[in-house]
Amino acid sequence: MARRKNNLNERELTIVRKSSKSYAESFNEAIQLFLDDCDLRNLRPFTIKYYQNEIQAFLNQLEEQDINTKELSPCNVTEEMIQENVIRYMRTYKGAKIVSINTRLRGLRSFFNFLYKKKHIPKNPMENIQLLKDRKHVIPTFSKEQLNTLFNQPDLTTFTGVRDYTIMMLFLETGIRVNEIVGLSLADIQWEDGLLRIRNAKTYRERLVPIQSEMKKQLKKYISIRGVVETDALFVTVDGTPLLRRSVQQRIDIYGVKAKIKDVRCSPHTFRHTFAKLSVQQGANIFELQMILGHTSMEIVKTYVNLFGNDVRERHKDFSPLKVLKKRK
Repeated sequence: MARRKNNLNERELTIVRKSSKSYAESFNEAIQLFLDDCDLRNLRPFTIKYYQNEIQAFLNQLEEQDINTKELSPCNVTEEMIQENVIRYMRTYKGAKIVSINTRLRGLRSFFNFLYKKKHIPKNPMENIQLLKDRKHVIPTFSKEQLNTLFNQPDLTTFTGVRDYTIMMLFLETGIRVNEIVGLSLADIQWEDGLLRIRNAKTYRERLVPIQSEMKKQLKKYISIRGVVETDALFVTVDGTPLLRRSVQQRIDIYGVKAKIKDVRCSPHTFRHTFAKLSVQQGANIFELQMILGHTSMEIVKTYVNLFGNDVRERHKDFSPLKVLKKRK
């Protein structure tokens, strides 16, 4: 048998390369791999942007601590680095809130979990990292007085005023998310059935949300002055383009400032919490809330019921332990 050549040919080199591990050498490469996977999984643009922001903020933090991220490989990130250069740094030197630190950790967890699962890194630095314990805060909601003051702010002699008033009514009537409201089209209103079809849902599950006669009247008023524009989006700008999520948030914040509401943040999500509170107080049950709000888990819905339900408060009148005390003369 003839002696074989020591140097491998192209076919043999291909076999060797396929069998070897392909670790990501740089963060730029790793981030691109992760974002491609996010796109492949059809994640929402807002979610992908969140991941991008948190990973970049992580790299910026390392640079602030004199760690050269251009020479650092994702393979070299350790559990100790996450603990010291992220958690301790954010808490001690940045004074960051627990919720901000946990937001960063969630983003990094998704990133490094992907890299490890796809064998782009040999060890997952987030494997044993837990989210920080935080106190459960009372869910902020608008009072009835604040709602009335807030709804008096839009100028109903203007297009934007009528549009914003309609949007706030829809938030209060349905509790839908801001992404869901800007994703509504004219065809999503089922007039005869009194329903809204929510397509741009966080859970990727379409659902139908009921609306009552007062809401339908307001929608018809708004649509009549909206007129015919090139887009099918229900809510549009004065230029006839689809209204953006950020624009809705800014408009509600502006009305909150005008209404001088300071003890609660004026945002679409506060409207969502307020919808839940008022619905529970009016007798909505946990299953009805879950269906309308579009939650896949019962946990947050149970929180609403526990916080805002009248049953416990009314029953407390009967079982209050203070009843055993004798009145002092």
